[in-house]
Amino acid sequence: MADTATSVNTADVLAIDDAVTRSSGSTGFGITTSGFNPKPFGRLLAEKLALARALLGEDIDLTSGSVIRKILEVSALEDARTWAALASMYDNGFVATATGDALSRLGAELGLARPFLEARGQVKLKLLGDLPAGLAQLDLPRGARLLTPGGHHVATDERVVLSPSQKERTVAVVAIYPGPEHNLDPGTPSEKIDRYNPLDPKLEEVVLAEQLAGTPLLGVEHTQPLTGGELQWPDDRYRDLLLAAPRSVWTVDAIRIAASLVPGVRQVQVRDAWGGLDIRQSIFGNFNFIERLFSEERDLASPYYFTVLVAPTAGAIWDGPDGVRAAVESAIEDLRPVGIFPEIELAELVGIGLRADISVRGIPMPTGSRATVNSSAAAGALKQRLLQRVRRYVEALSFGEPVRTAEVMWALMNEPGVSDVQNLELLRYPPSFDAVDVTASPPPSQPQAFACGLNVTLQGNQIAAFVDDPSTITVVSST
Repeated sequence: MADTATSVNTADVLAIDDAVTRSSGSTGFGITTSGFNPKPFGRLLAEKLALARALLGEDIDLTSGSVIRKILEVSALEDARTWAALASMYDNGFVATATGDALSRLGAELGLARPFLEARGQVKLKLLGDLPAGLAQLDLPRGARLLTPGGHHVATDERVVLSPSQKERTVAVVAIYPGPEHNLDPGTPSEKIDRYNPLDPKLEEVVLAEQLAGTPLLGVEHTQPLTGGELQWPDDRYRDLLLAAPRSVWTVDAIRIAASLVPGVRQVQVRDAWGGLDIRQSIFGNFNFIERLFSEERDLASPYYFTVLVAPTAGAIWDGPDGVRAAVESAIEDLRPVGIFPEIELAELVGIGLRADISVRGIPMPTGSRATVNSSAAAGALKQRLLQRVRRYVEALSFGEPVRTAEVMWALMNEPGVSDVQNLELLRYPPSFDAVDVTASPPPSQPQAFACGLNVTLQGNQIAAFVDDPSTITVVSST
């Protein structure tokens, strides 16, 4: 009899619970078409209160001070924690929603461990002697290579100008290679940054100046360790990598991902002219696909090449045994099909700068002439922040993507304290000596200024590289 009563009571409870669930609209939780939807605490408590009233009567005391309500609240809280744990377990099973260690484990299963970040820090650059006649200053662009006695490579992360009036400058630096082993400590002799790389093409001006002066001119003082190399990519960046990763070898995506993870590579594009329908053929669309080939037959005696277009970072060195070209060739060697060879091409970097007048509000600036204001430390710090914002936008552009004035304006106006941007012009710098076509007309020697509102368009093998020159930004007012 007891078992029968128990089964009857259990059936009654389940029937009432089913009625409460349907009446409270709580069937849209759990695994749904949009993912796992956990029940919140408020919903769980409301269901328990409704079930208690249905079982024990409407006159039951469920006010905030009653014992039964407190028991139901504790039970609902534990259920909410269980729902949250279930949601986390479900989400962590997919690359699109996983976070933290779960995302790292999913990446490891794909063979792409979460990469480390590059260590960052500061060094002091010094002008040691007098400049040779005819040279007013030393201009070190962003990406200039510095070295340690142990062979570690770092690069300047901002443009530096040294002159007789400013012989010292503290500059941000970033390690070329990622990982904790590049948290360079000046207390270790082999890790102390104390020289520049004379083979870096960006430092040809320094090498020539020292040859003319007959004495070293550029000194490096490293006193604080570089930090951050032990950190790994954030979830969003790592997730984008995993979602784009191929699930097979000998594919364009596999080669692109492998090349993009090479230190010193900013962006990669793999071009395979023979790898599909050649819609550029004039006959395309006018013949029977069953009877005709997609394009002209290839000479079987000729080797088959595909092109890997690489845009390096500012501190990368392209040629040489330790250069980016050799590293990319090594990275894709085991991924390319047998008998098919890569042509590693250097993308044409188009220097992009800006000229603008900036009005500020709420930022303390010194009084005086415009030259006095712009030479102040406050104006210099503001200019560096503005250049950093525009640099993030420009360096996120892909091959052939134009630099848009509206995007640059948006980046400048998002800086706190900037009230207006006037006379904004984009600047296109002339190509480097290596990129000059001697058969064409000579390129301009000065930056080309685009009128207000005009974008800078690029070709398919070109990519924008930001030139951070604070002298082109003028603080015109402070209110």
